[in-house]
Amino acid sequence: MRIMIVTDQYPPMVGGVPTVTHGLATDFANRGHQVWVVAPSYGARDVRRMEQKVRVYRFSSFEWPTYKDLRIPFLPFVPVRNLIKRSDPDIIHIHSPIVLGNIAQLLAGGLRKPVITTNHYLPINMSRSLSSDPFLGKHFSNITYSYLINFCNRCEYVTAPTMTALNLLYEHGLRAPAAAISNGIDLQKYLPGAPEPDILRQFGLPVDKPLILHVNRLSEEKRVDVLLNAVPKLKTDAHVALVSSGPAEAELRAQVEELQIGDRVSFLGFVRDADLLALRRTSSLFVIPSEADLQSLATMEAMACGLPVIAANSYALPELVHHEVNGFLFTPGNSDELAAQIDTLLSNADLRTKMGQQSLQIIAAHDRVKVLDTWEDLYRRLSIEFKEQKMLRQQLRTARKYPGYKAEEVKNVKRPHIRRTGDLGLDQTTSPGRKRRPK
Repeated sequence: MRIMIVTDQYPPMVGGVPTVTHGLATDFANRGHQVWVVAPSYGARDVRRMEQKVRVYRFSSFEWPTYKDLRIPFLPFVPVRNLIKRSDPDIIHIHSPIVLGNIAQLLAGGLRKPVITTNHYLPINMSRSLSSDPFLGKHFSNITYSYLINFCNRCEYVTAPTMTALNLLYEHGLRAPAAAISNGIDLQKYLPGAPEPDILRQFGLPVDKPLILHVNRLSEEKRVDVLLNAVPKLKTDAHVALVSSGPAEAELRAQVEELQIGDRVSFLGFVRDADLLALRRTSSLFVIPSEADLQSLATMEAMACGLPVIAANSYALPELVHHEVNGFLFTPGNSDELAAQIDTLLSNADLRTKMGQQSLQIIAAHDRVKVLDTWEDLYRRLSIEFKEQKMLRQQLRTARKYPGYKAEEVKNVKRPHIRRTGDLGLDQTTSPGRKRRPK
C-alpha cells in the first residue's frame, strides 16, 4: 500500500506522538509498504530525505511560542498538494489536527483521498493553566473540543488509543465511524530481564537502595511535582530517577532544592533506549502521576518489562493500571496517598513480583504486531470502500446522462463495510474483573 502519515510532531522531537508516528512509519516501511511522512522541519528550509526506508518531507516552520519544541509550518499548501498528487497515497493518516493535518485534510477532499485521523490530545496538553482556570477552563475546553470534533467529523474514520479517549470524543459530538486502537508495544524489545547494577553506577544512582522510575516529559500537566512531594514522606529509603526533560525541569529542580531531597532524586535527562531498558529491569517499580494521558507509552514499556505501576486515577491510566492487580491507583495530586502506596510495594517483594506478572498479562493485549495487523486491515478496507464509492458515483452520473445505462445494476454494487468501535479484533475494554479505585 501507499501510506501517507501527517504529523506536527516527529523525531527528533521527543514525546509520545513522535514515538507513535515514527514507529508506524518505520514498521509499515519494514512490512514492504511505501510510506511518506509529512512533518515540520527544524528551520526555515524544506527538507526531503529517506529515513529508515521512509520518505520524510519536512516543511519550513517556526517554534510554537507557548510549547517548547513544537513546530508550526508556514502553511505549505502548494508543496503538500503536489506531494499528495505525486505520491498518490491509498490512505492519509493524520496525527495532528493543527496545521499540517488541516492542510492535508482540506487537500485530500479535492484530490479524492480517504483520511483517517488519530486523536492524541486533551485540552490540558495545550495549556494546563487555561484548562485548570476556574473561570476560563470550561470555555477553553469547549472551544478546543469544538474545533477537534469538527475536524474529526470531516474525516472518513477516527481512532483513539483507548476507549477513554474515544468516549471523550463521543461525549463532545463525534459522529464519524470510529474505533479504539492501541498505540501498541513491541513485546520483542520490551521484556523482563535480570537487574543490571552497572547501569546504576553509569548514571550515578545508588546501588543499595530500591529505585523508583519515572519516564515522561517534564511538563506541568504530567504532575511530576506530586511525585517529588511524596519523596520526603516515604518511610522507605528509596531513590527516584526522572528520565526525560521538558519546560518544567527548572521548576522541578527548584522544588527538589526546597524539599532538600537532592540526595534522593536524580534528573537523568534523555536516556538512550538500551540504557533505559536496563534501568527498567533494575527498578523496583514505575510511578506515573500524570493527569493528561490518553494512553501512556512509558507505562506500557514499564509493564512489558514486568514492573508494578503506581498511577494517578486519571483519564486512561486506569485502563493499564488495575488497582490492587498490577499496581495501585491514587487520587490525582495526593502525594500522601502516593507515598503510602510506594512504601507498601517497596516493603513487600512478593507483592511486587505478583503485580509485575499481572502487568505482563495485561500488556499482552497491546502487542505491536497485532496492532499493526489491525491498522493494515483498516487501511485496506477503507481504501477499497473509498474507491468503490468513487466508482459508484461515476456510474450513477453516467446513468443519469445516458438513460439506457443500467443504473439499477450500479445501485446494487456491494460496498465493503468499515466496522465501528469494538469490531477491529483488539481487546478494547479493560479486564471485567479488575478493581477500579473509586474516585
